[in-house]
Amino acid sequence: MLWATLGVVALGFLIALEIAARHYAGVPGPITNQVREVIFAPKPGPLYGGLALMMVVLTWRQRFIAAGVAIGIDVVFVLVRWAIGAKTPDGHFFGNGALWVMLGYAVIAVTRRTGKERVLLLKGVGLGLLLVAGRKTGDTWLLITSKTRPTVLDQYVATADHALGNPSWLAGRILEATGPIGTHILDGVYAQLAVAAVVVALYQLRNVVAERRFPSHHLVRTFLVIGLLGPAIYMIFPVVGPVFAYGPGASGTGGVEWAVANVWPDTLPSIGLPHPVPYDGITPRNCMPSLHTAWATAIFIHSRKGPRILRFAGAFWLIATLSATLGFGYHYGADLVAGVVFSLTIEAALRSLDRGWDRSGTQLVAYGTVVFTALLLSYRYLPMEMARHPWVFGPLLILAMLSVLFGYVRTTRMWEPKPTPARQLELQPEPV
Repeated sequence: MLWATLGVVALGFLIALEIAARHYAGVPGPITNQVREVIFAPKPGPLYGGLALMMVVLTWRQRFIAAGVAIGIDVVFVLVRWAIGAKTPDGHFFGNGALWVMLGYAVIAVTRRTGKERVLLLKGVGLGLLLVAGRKTGDTWLLITSKTRPTVLDQYVATADHALGNPSWLAGRILEATGPIGTHILDGVYAQLAVAAVVVALYQLRNVVAERRFPSHHLVRTFLVIGLLGPAIYMIFPVVGPVFAYGPGASGTGGVEWAVANVWPDTLPSIGLPHPVPYDGITPRNCMPSLHTAWATAIFIHSRKGPRILRFAGAFWLIATLSATLGFGYHYGADLVAGVVFSLTIEAALRSLDRGWDRSGTQLVAYGTVVFTALLLSYRYLPMEMARHPWVFGPLLILAMLSVLFGYVRTTRMWEPKPTPARQLELQPEPV
C-alpha cells in the first residue's frame, strides 16, 4: 500500500511538472523526455546508474545477462544512428539499452513473477527508474525557475556572505592558482556526484538478494527527497551564484551582460543596499540552498558505516564538492551552510519515519527546520547587519549549522541499538 501510494504521488508530480514545463517554457517535460529516450539518443544522465541500482535485486548470473543485453542494445542503436547520420545530444551515444532492460524487467515482474518475488523485482525497477526520473525532474524544475523568476536575490546573499568572509572569492582565487590540474579534478568530482552516490548505495544494498528485502533506510531515499524539495526552495529564494551575478558566467562570457558587476573572483563586491536584480530566462536559480552540498553531506553520512576506503571516499567527495562549489563560483558560503542544515534535517526526518516518530526525532527535525528557516530569513532581511558585524554573525551562522550537526549526531547515536552483555550462567555444584 505504501509503495502504491508513493507511486501515485510520484506520477501526479511528474504530470504536474509536464504541464508546467509546457506552460511556462513551451518545452516537453520529464515524462515526454523519458519516453523519447526509449528510441532517440539519450541526454547525459544516470541511465546505467539506474540499471546498476535495479540489479541489486538480481542474481549475479542475471546481472551479467542484463548488462550484456543493455550493452548489446546500445551497440545496435549506435550502429543504426551512425548508418542514418542521426545527431546525438552532446555526443552522447549510450543509455537506451539500460532503459530497455529496466522496462523489460518491469514486464517480467508483472507477467512472470508472483508474490514476494514480483514485489522485490518491481521495487528494484522502481528504484532504478526513480534515479533516472529524478534527473529529468531536476532539469525541468531548473528550467521552470529560470522562466518564472525574472529577478534574483544574489545581492542579498552576497551582502550576507561578508559575515563569512566571502569564501567563494577566496576559493576562486585559490583554484585559479592551482592551474588546470586542480580545475580538472574538482570539475570531475562536481560532475560525477551521482556516481559517488550510486557506489555508496550499491554498498548499502549489497545484501538485498540474500535477504530478499531492501534495507529500511538507504542513501537513494535521501537523494530523491533532497532533489524533490530543494527546487521548491529555489522558487522562494531565487539565486544564480557569484560567477553569474558577479562574474562572466560559467561559459566565460555568457553572463557579463546580466551581471551586477564583473568582479568575481578578483575583487570583493561592495556593501550596498541590496535589491532584487533582473536576470536572463535561461540560467537556473539553483543556489539557495546548495543541493550539491546537501547531496555530498548525505553521501558522507551514509558512507560512515562502510569499510575504510568508502569512508575515505565519502570524506574526500564532501571536501572536494565544497571546494568545487565555491571555487567555480557556483555558490556563496551562505548557500553551503544552508545546504548542510537542509541535508541533516531531511536525513533526520527519513530516519524518524523509518524507526517511528518519537520525541527525540520530532525535536531534531523541528529544530533543523527552524534553523534552516532562520537562515533564509536572515539572508533576506538582515544582510546589511550581517555585513556590518561579521565577527558577530559569522560565528553565529557556523554555530547554528554545528548545533544541527551536533543534535543529529547525538540523537542518531541514541537510536543505535545498544549491545547487551551476554548473561553468564552460574554453575551449580553437583550433589555429592
